[in-house]
Amino acid sequence: MFDITHRDVRVAVERALAEDIGAGDVTTGLTVPAELRASGRFLAKQEFTLAGIELLPLIYGPMGGARVDLETKSGDTVSNGETLANVKGHARTLLTCERVALNFIQRLSGIATLARQHADAVRGTKARVLDTRKTTPGLRVLEKMAAAAGGATNHRQGLYDAVLIKNNHITAAGGVRAALERVRDFSGRIEVEIRTRAELDEALAAGAKELLLDNLAPAEAAEWIRYIDGRATVELSGGINLSTIRAYAEAGPDFISCGAITHSAVAVDISFRLELEH
Repeated sequence: MFDITHRDVRVAVERALAEDIGAGDVTTGLTVPAELRASGRFLAKQEFTLAGIELLPLIYGPMGGARVDLETKSGDTVSNGETLANVKGHARTLLTCERVALNFIQRLSGIATLARQHADAVRGTKARVLDTRKTTPGLRVLEKMAAAAGGATNHRQGLYDAVLIKNNHITAAGGVRAALERVRDFSGRIEVEIRTRAELDEALAAGAKELLLDNLAPAEAAEWIRYIDGRATVELSGGINLSTIRAYAEAGPDFISCGAITHSAVAVDISFRLELEH
């Protein structure tokens, strides 16, 4: 689920280590003897859906002198007090890497936990929850992996891998039909955002197969979906949150996109406990 061989993942870890350590961890270097050895445990301090634990070997590896043993994996639901991973080796390495490790796992697990809550809220309907491009710059691949770990379905990775004709594209192109005509030869997915019933009819008449209905109330969305009657897949979006997503799912869409999964996730509580070897 977490592809630690992905170039963007490795680059993100390298940058995080460089950002935090810089020319060196002066506090640890001055206070901790070089020969001192220790072990450490990553402990959950609440129940949550885990994501990013597989990054630990990438974080500790470049520093040398540490062994990482994972007790869990991304996608697991963990309990308060549960051990997520153990590290053992030079105390300096364990201390220097602690904050980068916690930052990644706490942030990514927050995303996975929020994704799981959204996915659970639509259980029993045909709707699947989608993430969006509303991610932290430079961390999109990691955050989308975390969303998937929580049960969300990844939407497009960026502007390069699918066509999504939104309202401003429609305005610039001169209408729904004109925009769809211009992307006719694109070989990948083509989705078009619809704002009015007139645009809906125009899109269907032009052969659109994927529709994004934005900012509709649940009852209105249900009415439009009945009208579409399977002629195209339907994604709903626009301010949908945990308190409203079930009503939208029961309107009958194929997908519901929720930017909050990545842009509003709260980091979970994880602690790192260090113990010296005797």
